[in-house]
Amino acid sequence: MSNSTALIIFIKNPVLGKVKTRLAKFIGDQKALDIYQHLIKITQTVSLQSTCNRYLFYSDFVDRTDNWPENKFLKHLQIGDDLGQRMQHAFEFVFKLGHSKALIIGSDCPTITAQHLQEAETSLDKNEVAFGPSEDGGYYLLGMKKLIPQLFENQPWSTNVILQNAIDELNKLQLSHHLLPVLNDIDTLEDWEQYKSKRG
Repeated sequence: MSNSTALIIFIKNPVLGKVKTRLAKFIGDQKALDIYQHLIKITQTVSLQSTCNRYLFYSDFVDRTDNWPENKFLKHLQIGDDLGQRMQHAFEFVFKLGHSKALIIGSDCPTITAQHLQEAETSLDKNEVAFGPSEDGGYYLLGMKKLIPQLFENQPWSTNVILQNAIDELNKLQLSHHLLPVLNDIDTLEDWEQYKSKRG
């Protein structure tokens, strides 16, 4: 397994009233859940097009009965108090298994493709880190060849400086990075309407 790439997928358990809460304020819990189910399905489809080893990390509990097939996704639970700790734990987990590269994605980016995953994986041949920048200043993808704890510690998660902070850390450490195309996460009603209008 030493030459293989791990694809880590972070999802929230799709529970009514617990997902897309910023959307739910405007459209209600049920519609917000429907949108999240749509986003999860896209994430699953793209993940299945990847040749990486797939690790699915749930937010609250491991669901053995959902429609993510266990012969395609190794299921685990996210561990940690904030997003940084949870991501760091997931990267540590797959690197300990012997993977030489690891990518992580969430389930909020409906325009991500298997080509983005492939580009990120290939870019790690020449760079230490790959980022998929999102329009809000964060990132929809992070790829690494080894654990870089500085990217996860003391970060103001869910703010518009996450990507820049990460790049600043890498510059301090003199580590190279590759940037994928900028995509948009679906966090607000405006994001969703914009995505729908582009999709036609």
